[in-house]
Amino acid sequence: MKRVRIPFIYATCLLFVGLLLAAIPAAESGYQVGDTARDFKLKNVDGKMVSMADYKDAKGFIVTFTCNTCPYSVAYEDRLIELHNKFAPKGYPLIAINPNDTKASPKDSFADMQKRAKDKKFPFPYLQDETQDITKAYGASRTPHIYVVQKQQNGTYKVAYIGAVDDNSREADKVQKKYAEEAIEELAAGKTISQPNTKAIGCTIKWREA
Repeated sequence: MKRVRIPFIYATCLLFVGLLLAAIPAAESGYQVGDTARDFKLKNVDGKMVSMADYKDAKGFIVTFTCNTCPYSVAYEDRLIELHNKFAPKGYPLIAINPNDTKASPKDSFADMQKRAKDKKFPFPYLQDETQDITKAYGASRTPHIYVVQKQQNGTYKVAYIGAVDDNSREADKVQKKYAEEAIEELAAGKTISQPNTKAIGCTIKWREA
């Protein structure tokens, strides 16, 4: 009996894992460092459509997938504001994108996004990826998930960093490694980014049902 059951259990586990992986559409299909990132045109909380092409003088962007509801995203809001305020004047503004499906996460509705942006006085655009097409294209799987992109001479955008904001999601005053900030500093200085990939820590994105 054991010889029969063990292979069956093993096969069942493989099937289960496969189904779980299939439920994460963007995890393995997004951008890698060095890839060309597509631009987008998404609705901002002020009702206007925003794209990277709108920023004629930008050298690059801190594209951040975040949301209203994830405790990790909320914990990082002040740090995202700081990142934008520090690097936007240097040509690297932050653009926040909410990737969550509003049916799966009602508190990520456009109206709630508007309220959150107003309450926190976001100095950057807060866009809604209603179709989740951009989220899937980039390969974001968590909130928050950072993609630093650099504008090329031909007008395209090259992915330079992917991952976390820093190494301490819970306590900002105990951060030892500011991954995103260090990556942008090196990028702006024309240096090779020493740590271009880190693991994004946060809540899983709430995907639309097929």
